[in-house]
Amino acid sequence: MNDQRLRGIASMLLAVAFFAGMDAVLKLFAASYPPLEVAALRGAASIPYLLILFAYTGTWRELRPVRWGLHLGRGVLALIMLGGFIYALGQLSLADAYAIFFVAPLCVTALSVPFLGEHVGWRRWLAIGTGLVGVLWMLQPGASGLSLIGAVGALVAAVAYAVSSIMARILTRTDSTASMVFWFLMLLTVFAGLLAFPDWVALKREHWLWLALLGLLGAIAQHFITEAFRCAPASVVAPFEYTAILWAVGLDWIFWSTLPAARVWTGGVLVIASGLYLIWRERALHIELAAAIEAPGSPR
Repeated sequence: MNDQRLRGIASMLLAVAFFAGMDAVLKLFAASYPPLEVAALRGAASIPYLLILFAYTGTWRELRPVRWGLHLGRGVLALIMLGGFIYALGQLSLADAYAIFFVAPLCVTALSVPFLGEHVGWRRWLAIGTGLVGVLWMLQPGASGLSLIGAVGALVAAVAYAVSSIMARILTRTDSTASMVFWFLMLLTVFAGLLAFPDWVALKREHWLWLALLGLLGAIAQHFITEAFRCAPASVVAPFEYTAILWAVGLDWIFWSTLPAARVWTGGVLVIASGLYLIWRERALHIELAAAIEAPGSPR
């Protein structure tokens, strides 16, 4: 394994760790403030760090959006995603919310068929179905140890994230990464802030430092996840996103003295295994395609 791939893997591991820390702060805020207000705070807290970065690198021109409609659509989806996930954090442990949210990669693969025109074979459809069985197992109505409404919030967040990811793939054809990140956070802040304004709860004095930490953790995580996908193929670094569950279990145990319910472990294993298979299958298909192109007599 070359140095660039190792750097990409290390960057992904760091990104996941910082995102887990950020989500732990979101869970802290979810106990004191409405979900939409927390979503607005999450966006607003990261924007100053982005502006400092853009000023340092002189990349202001890259912020100009090309496809405003898609940016606005992602802003609405960001509102749904963060609102649902933050609500879930108020009802569930961090690990429980992560286990359900991990259905997002399965949704991305399924949605790539109607939105991107990609072909998904029966093996990947089987993996998607298996992952959905895992989610249904975790969502069993009437079972103890898991808030059904909180689980639905995490599931809604995962679907919104998947649709946003599909839109992001389309946006990369015309818009810069800086533009996509900035307007995603800016529109999230504006939309969530407007909806949260009538019931806005004043930020407690002891939470201002947590707010600064929230923005810093999010900015650092965004840097490392961008570096991860720049240094190595997605099929190499994406599986390491699932290390988030280890951080979630550890943070839950240290700060909230909770552990996932047995059915969350079982369903989570199915979801994660399905996601890992999809990543492996995607990599295998790319290798097969590359081999076919390089074969003697193949069209160039």
